[in-house]
This record gives sequence, C-alpha cells and structure tokens, in this order.
Amino acid sequence: MKISGAIFDMDGTLTDSMHIWIDMAGQYLISCGINPREGLEKDIRHLTGVQMIAYLRKEYGLDRTLEEVSAGIGRLVEPYYRNTVPTKADVTLLLDRLREKGVKMCVASATDQSLVELVLGRLGLLDYFSAVFSCVTLLTGKEKPLIFEKALAHLGTPRAETFVFEDALYAAKTAKKAGFPIVGVYDPSAEDTIGEMIALSDIYIRDYRTGCLLF
Repeated sequence: MKISGAIFDMDGTLTDSMHIWIDMAGQYLISCGINPREGLEKDIRHLTGVQMIAYLRKEYGLDRTLEEVSAGIGRLVEPYYRNTVPTKADVTLLLDRLREKGVKMCVASATDQSLVELVLGRLGLLDYFSAVFSCVTLLTGKEKPLIFEKALAHLGTPRAETFVFEDALYAAKTAKKAGFPIVGVYDPSAEDTIGEMIALSDIYIRDYRTGCLLF
C-alpha cells in the first residue's frame, strides 16, 4: 500500500501517556474533596475526553462546567507532560523512515494543543510534523471525523494514501468509516479491544522496532 501522508494520534501512539489520563480522573475528584468509587478506572477506560468529563459531572455531582473540569484535569496533567511522559519505545525509527520516504505528517490529538506541543517539543518529536490539530481547539471529539478531515486538508495528500495511526478503537473506527486506511498501534490501556483493533486495521503495529519495517 502506498503511503503519502500520515496522521498521528499522540497519547498511546506517539507517547506512553494513556495511563496518566485514566489516573487523573481520580486525582481530579480527590482535588475536589471527593473520594473516587472503586472501579472508576474501568468505567472510564474507553470513554472519550468529553464523555469522561460528562461521566464525572453526572456520577459525582460536580457543580462545574465541562470547560472547568477539563481545565482542572489539564492542570494536573501538565507537570507530567512537562517533565516525565516518555515516547512510545522506538517510535522515532518509524518517524525517521517515513520522513526519509517524503511522507507528510501531522498530529491529530484529543489533548489540548498547548499540552501536545509541550510534550512533543520536550521529546524532540515536534519537528517531524507540519501541524498539530486538537479536538479541544476544534470543539469536537474523535467520535466525529472533523479532526481527521482538517488534518487531511492540511496535508493535501490522497485520502486512500493517508494513514491514520491510532491506539484507540473508537477513533480508529471513525477514521476508517471516513475512508482512511488505519494503522492500529498497540497500547496496554486498550488490551481488551486488541482483537477488534487488529480486525479493523489495515496494518497493526505491536512495537515500532518491527512495525517500521512494514513501511
């Protein structure tokens, strides 16, 4: 399959950071003086960011707007992005290979753009990408194709040759339905959906050291 463009998710795809977001829901509740109930992590594991916040507001009676909760969680996450979040192992092997082949690349993330640029800049990955698109800025989620369409328009590459790299099944389903070829990326946070992701993906990568040989 020919690849001319690549749209990369960040958390769980470029960076090893999905577990932080799951942990932060509980930490945010604690910061509000609320003890999380047992099983919270399981309940929110496969929710989008907006869905997770809606769940917290409803189930825990948070008298705060979606924007306030989002900002509060973002403040808790920011130090991790600034200081400790690592790349997924060997991801630069793939990024270097794609760049050498002249593949145009950008990022499409559910995370706030400032956080994306913060962590990718610190990790030395930002220069691989010509643009960063954020669901927060676009006021959308990856259950809708808008962010992928914006990324495609920016890259200017043929849809059938523009691969979406994703670890989250729901986002991969959205991109696939919109006509993009999918590269599924393994992440431990999505272990229970791995079978569905493999079936959906045009290419599935368990690790980047071997996965980069597929391109």
